[in-house]
Amino acid sequence: MLQPSSLPATPERRELEQRWTAAPYRSYLYSYPHKTAYRDLSPAEPLKELWERDQTDYYFLYMHIPFCGARCGFCNLFTLPDRRASVHEQYVDALQRQAEDWAPWFQGRTFSRFAIGGGTPTLLEAEQLNRLFDIAEHAMGLNSLQASISVETSPETVTEDRMRVLKDRLVDRVSMGIQSFVEDEAAAIYRPQKPRLAEEALEKLMDYQFPLINIDLIYGLPGQTPDTWLYSLEKAIGYGPGEIFIYPLYTRENTILKPDQIRSAGSDIRLELYHIARQRLEAAGYIQYSMRRFAKETDFTHKSILPFSCQEEGMAGLGCGARSYTRDMHYASRYGVSAAATRSIIADYVAAERHDTADYGFRLSVAEQKRRFILKALLHREGLALASYEDRFGSDAMNEHSDLQELLSLELAEVDEGILRLTTRGMAYSDAIGDELISGDVRELMNGYVVR
Repeated sequence: MLQPSSLPATPERRELEQRWTAAPYRSYLYSYPHKTAYRDLSPAEPLKELWERDQTDYYFLYMHIPFCGARCGFCNLFTLPDRRASVHEQYVDALQRQAEDWAPWFQGRTFSRFAIGGGTPTLLEAEQLNRLFDIAEHAMGLNSLQASISVETSPETVTEDRMRVLKDRLVDRVSMGIQSFVEDEAAAIYRPQKPRLAEEALEKLMDYQFPLINIDLIYGLPGQTPDTWLYSLEKAIGYGPGEIFIYPLYTRENTILKPDQIRSAGSDIRLELYHIARQRLEAAGYIQYSMRRFAKETDFTHKSILPFSCQEEGMAGLGCGARSYTRDMHYASRYGVSAAATRSIIADYVAAERHDTADYGFRLSVAEQKRRFILKALLHREGLALASYEDRFGSDAMNEHSDLQELLSLELAEVDEGILRLTTRGMAYSDAIGDELISGDVRELMNGYVVR
């Protein structure tokens, strides 16, 4: 193992420390480039040509259902509170039209991952939920026996008819957002369910014996303490899920819960709560795969699931708000957060007769492809395989990116058998590291984005 080469405690080192660790929760980079860097594409990109030139072994199929029962206080995702079955049916009709437009370009391609997210996909009635799988299989060519399938749900939608659809369609992973088992904390972020409802829903969900259950929790909630955070952790662990995601609370000016409300609550204890969770989850047998994801080792013996790397770009996103990735192009529908903007974008999607061009997205230069490759690997347990970077780009990552040397010098990363990984300390600062690695061009676009 190549150990980190520590710098002496000089003013320069202290400045570096400040750069990488002073604000651990400045930004959450769940994709690169972030969607706020997308802009109008002129000319629009014909999707037929875009996908024909894409050469990827295995693909990720994603469907976005933008409806939820209520909007949580921390949410700035593309979602709209709307329970009307007629609205859901019209949306699924539009999603089917989009899939049928795209189907010719994916003939002969293999999907190794399929996910339905939102919003809350299981807000759909069972009939419409079942249609999503028909669209995936009959239009897009998904083979459910070869693909890992994941669906998001909520406590209020864990019903017999919906769960039966998921079981019959060979869903492997069901993820439920609980956020907190403490009633006052759930109320502070406008969660619609009482903790007892969440517990009852989890009990029912575990009875269906899906291969993998995930529980989402949030730390840094208004009024939360180390004791109440441990209470929620112990509750989650007690159900024995194969996976637990822990998210720091983020607020933006466009969320219901505003940043000032968090700042006025007192000191920021999120980093302390993160360390509490990491130690408790590891003691309970969970392995840390990223700053957020902790999972037990799970053998999926019920299927022969094909491989997929988080660094691959072959992602086909169906539905309003979904993103699609090829190696040199990321595209999506326009992004909105406010109810008015989201409703308008959904209406345009439902009314559209064709879905055969990309007119909003981001064209990735080679430099941005390199940066994405590094980010998508480094922030996960698998780490950055330096030889893979060189094979793909014909250059040395450590020489091209001085930032990586800084991470080594600060003991935030290490190199072991050709893999650059974050250390345990570095993993705690993943969000800050991801934010620092954003290119100047992308950051300028993100800073110039006007929230709708």
